[in-house]
Amino acid sequence: MKTRTLAIALALSLAACGRPDDTRAQDGVFADNRALPADALSMKASFAPVVREAAPAVVNIAAIGVQQYRDPFWGIPGQRQTGSVGSGVIVRPDGVVVTNNHVIEGMQQIRVTLNDRREFSARVVLADARSDIAVLQLEGVDERLPVLNIDDREEQQVGDLVLAIGNPFGVGQTVTNGIISALNRTDTGISDSGSFIQTDAAINPGNSGGALVDMDGDLIGINTAIFSRSGSSSGVGFAVPATTVRQVVDSAVGGATAVVRPWLGVKGETVSADIARSLGLERPQGLVVTEVYPGGPAARAGLREGDVITAIDGAEVNDQSGLNFRVGTREPNARVEVTLLRDGRPTTLNARVQTLPGDADIKDATLIRQGGLSGAEVLTLNPALADSLGGDPFASGVIVSRVDSRGYARRGVGIQAGDVILAVDGRPVASVGQLANLPRGAQLTVERRGQRGILLVR
Repeated sequence: MKTRTLAIALALSLAACGRPDDTRAQDGVFADNRALPADALSMKASFAPVVREAAPAVVNIAAIGVQQYRDPFWGIPGQRQTGSVGSGVIVRPDGVVVTNNHVIEGMQQIRVTLNDRREFSARVVLADARSDIAVLQLEGVDERLPVLNIDDREEQQVGDLVLAIGNPFGVGQTVTNGIISALNRTDTGISDSGSFIQTDAAINPGNSGGALVDMDGDLIGINTAIFSRSGSSSGVGFAVPATTVRQVVDSAVGGATAVVRPWLGVKGETVSADIARSLGLERPQGLVVTEVYPGGPAARAGLREGDVITAIDGAEVNDQSGLNFRVGTREPNARVEVTLLRDGRPTTLNARVQTLPGDADIKDATLIRQGGLSGAEVLTLNPALADSLGGDPFASGVIVSRVDSRGYARRGVGIQAGDVILAVDGRPVASVGQLANLPRGAQLTVERRGQRGILLVR
């Protein structure tokens, strides 16, 4: 379990690792068929019927990998065995299993134990780091296995009862209950395009990849992360919603090697109370558009800077992560209805979302052989490349994909892989050619992990 400290002294554990941040809730889809227990007999009702249906499809996962390291005293490289324990859910009777990417990432051997104690080896079919979802295929399956139905209708309501089923601390399959505490939690730090179900059902290390189940016995989410001071459950857990789970599963079963997420081509800022007042809005709502990508889906649909996007296909949007999620779960070329406020008046536009333009393949990187950046492999940024590397699709410049530790770029300048070179001596960089044969004294404007600074070619 990795734990990182928040400014507010909370840590986000991806039931084994993660990053924290403030969160905001957006409205879910409400139904009107809920009811409180009517009498004392109703209060004695049991979750056992739901558990009997759901539990057989929830599995335990044990993974083993090899980690490279260097002896801190002698500097001698070596290897050591590392392991991971988590949970998973069978979603197809032929042995397709969903779990968290962080449970199996970097692992070479994966062993899956079913509820009835049968064991299978598994291979990774598709691992999607952005959603933290991985799809496995059990090997040697010769019969139909129990499955959980993926319910991606988004009919959940805050207050609905849910069960979390998984393998906390590796003790074996365990069931906990709670409610949906919030829907569409974004800006959690887990993903820039994620929208999570929050629950108070106890989730602990080892629950990662396990099932969040509704009272129909359907899979509505994959348990992924917790807020905690201690690293154990404090009643604030997060699950990847079934919409995202189905998208990754469908991609894997369809033979894709990666999940393709379309975009709208807009960048925006959450409407705060101050922004709402400056725009003359009745209340803070939506995302004010600050940039529109030229020729992108939004530009072709007629969106422009200053528009306030309030919903996508009727689902409320209040921040960039929420917009990325709503658009990213659509199929490329799908039409979406964008509800917005323009000059204070409601307007609806139809846009056809597209895949990000450009090539995301880093194999075409250019190795700089001379000058101040010798030893660095670089690529000119485009939206697809920037997005695949976890950056801003609107970013421009040249990104460093790899650095030779013996090259001058590393030793003499301090360049690192992932750095984005924005300018040389104050002049914007738009192509790799501008970085060839850099002389001593050249000043590089570099963005590293969201921070900008100056590096000098000595």
